[in-house]
Amino acid sequence: TKALKNKTGMRETIKIYLTLPLCTLTRLESCLDQPMGSSSVHEDVKYLPSPLPAEHYDADTTEPISCGLQTLEELLSWKRSEANPFNVAAVPLAPREPPLARCLHRTLVSHDMMGGYLDDRFAQGTNTEAPYAFYHWQYIDIFNYFTHKMVTIPPAVWTNAAHKHGVVVLGTFITEWTDGAAVCEAFLKEEESYRAVADKLVQISYCYGFDGWLINIENPLSKVAVENTPLFLRYLTDQMHERVSGSLVLWYDSVIENGQLTWQNELNESNRMFFDACDGFFTNYNWTEQNLEWMQDYSGVQGRQADVYIGVDVFARGKVVGGMLETNKALEVIRKHKFSAAIFAPGWVYETHSDKTQFRKNQDNFWALLSDYLYIHRPASPLPFISSFCQGFGKAIYWRGQREATRSWFNLTAQEIQPLYYHTELEGQGSLEGQGWLSSRGCPEDAWNGGCSLLLDGLIPATHTSPVCARIFSLHVPLPSKTLVTLIYKPSTGIKVSLELKTTDASLCTHNVQDVKREFHTIHPVFIPPLSLFTQLCGSLSPDGWTVGCSQLELRGCDLREVCLNIQRNGQPQDTAFSCRVGEIMLLDVASLQVPPELVQGLCIYDVVWLRAAGTSPESTSLRLHLNATLRWDYPTHLVRHFRVYWRRLRGPDPRIPPGELVLVGRAYSNIFRVTELAVPEAPSLLELVVEPVIRKGFPVPESHWGRRSLSDPIHGSHILRL
Repeated sequence: TKALKNKTGMRETIKIYLTLPLCTLTRLESCLDQPMGSSSVHEDVKYLPSPLPAEHYDADTTEPISCGLQTLEELLSWKRSEANPFNVAAVPLAPREPPLARCLHRTLVSHDMMGGYLDDRFAQGTNTEAPYAFYHWQYIDIFNYFTHKMVTIPPAVWTNAAHKHGVVVLGTFITEWTDGAAVCEAFLKEEESYRAVADKLVQISYCYGFDGWLINIENPLSKVAVENTPLFLRYLTDQMHERVSGSLVLWYDSVIENGQLTWQNELNESNRMFFDACDGFFTNYNWTEQNLEWMQDYSGVQGRQADVYIGVDVFARGKVVGGMLETNKALEVIRKHKFSAAIFAPGWVYETHSDKTQFRKNQDNFWALLSDYLYIHRPASPLPFISSFCQGFGKAIYWRGQREATRSWFNLTAQEIQPLYYHTELEGQGSLEGQGWLSSRGCPEDAWNGGCSLLLDGLIPATHTSPVCARIFSLHVPLPSKTLVTLIYKPSTGIKVSLELKTTDASLCTHNVQDVKREFHTIHPVFIPPLSLFTQLCGSLSPDGWTVGCSQLELRGCDLREVCLNIQRNGQPQDTAFSCRVGEIMLLDVASLQVPPELVQGLCIYDVVWLRAAGTSPESTSLRLHLNATLRWDYPTHLVRHFRVYWRRLRGPDPRIPPGELVLVGRAYSNIFRVTELAVPEAPSLLELVVEPVIRKGFPVPESHWGRRSLSDPIHGSHILRL
């Protein structure tokens, strides 16, 4: 849809879809039918309505979007064959230490914001000036996406970000008010009906790649319905455990054993029947310390205290303990009595502050307030370990220190493993500003990759003579015998910087550190070219002031526990203000460098929609042809950071014009990408779509390994628009 001036000077909207029956592929199965021996797909342009389901694609742009289900009929008729392929999580649940089963005091975050499915509904991200994002994953165990739709399916961008950090993701099944009571009477009337609902919830979770459900029945139940509710919960929980490893089903404190809607604000004999049938209990928010004291001695809790999540409403609605900037008071009481916590609507820090430019500062302050009562969880995936600290949004998109796109953007799938954020005082007195300090925060003003870098800044007092140790990551990562370590940073003047890796007890492992030289003679991989490209970076200074330093570690039996940056002043002792921007930290198994990169295979094009519309500039009145299409390919996603998708014109419509250069369309974070509103040449022409894998090892993949597919529209003039 584009605005277009008519003859009277008024602006009107024209939307015309042109779909392609010759090779227009509206089903994934059709994609698989494309001949892989041919590099070209021919398209015939004709006028037909868009074939894409409105619930999965934006009506104007065909961008893929996430959504929930509103009715029982929608749920029972849900089919995996009709699921949204763009809302399938691309990231499996990563291991962490300690694992959830061993966490005695867990933290759940329930994200409820303005009805849900906001900027986060766009599966490939969107351009927005001031989005809400969450990045303090190291503090929490479970993330619940909450809306008031009957079935809330978490947007894949949230599942991807959470899973990278080992955080379990739950959708929400909720019934409310009179309509909700009617739904419950319909599906809880008998075993067949409640099993049918449970089966669909299991299928949806399994299909979209998230880890379970919060069940919230906030309406009265009849005698039959309430008696069947524990049976429904037990069947759902058992089926989830069977199909989804590490899954959870939690019950929200609402109805009680007689079917009345009476929030108890505690676990007791009136609601224990629901707790006993599932994995956990999420209390209402109006509890007092007396409720927690009573529950500590309640027999129904014994042995499962970690499974009781005490609800904390950050908006502090009603008579509650803490909330808002006193949420720490609620957590203090909860931890005192050794229960888990469920923090509801922490987006309060975003919703209630009008100056969205201060969001990062407000968010960091809020979670720092709670940090004394939260527990740091450590990523435990084997190497490679890579992070450029991207928080999934920013003012520009960077790649290797250069701006790839200059626009504000948001895509939580792009978020990388997050560091520790904090503000701490340094020992030593006598500075002009009192005691020294050290701060760690995300900064979007410059980056190596993604949307922001890690900014370490502070003040070293004159009396502080030892290096300042800035903790960046807390990990539990097994290290191979040889590890390549890369640090990319940009320090201020007057300081020197070094990377410090802390391992398990030194007596249990041995290590040796060597600077990586450009010759890198100590490694002799089979696949030589990428190694030479990689080592060319080491020890170099990029045009924008980034320093790239590399080292090789030789270890035996070590686990990496902490990554720190040591910062020390140069020169005489004096109060020294400093800053150091960290662009990326990467640890690679040297043995992995011997493995050649994979080829992108099976690239195909389907769900093509042609849109003829005015140009994007306000002055443009001429109509242009725009391509909208889905690309899918095969590539091991665990090997890549992302894919870069390009297009170019190979020939036409004027045969005298030589082929065009590759133009970046966007980044993909899985093996599927939707091209939207791409202005292309008029027919007859031949276009090429190209997919480049950006692998986690850090060096470029040869173009011979990229995926390519050409698209031609052979019809002359048949798509001329007549008004």
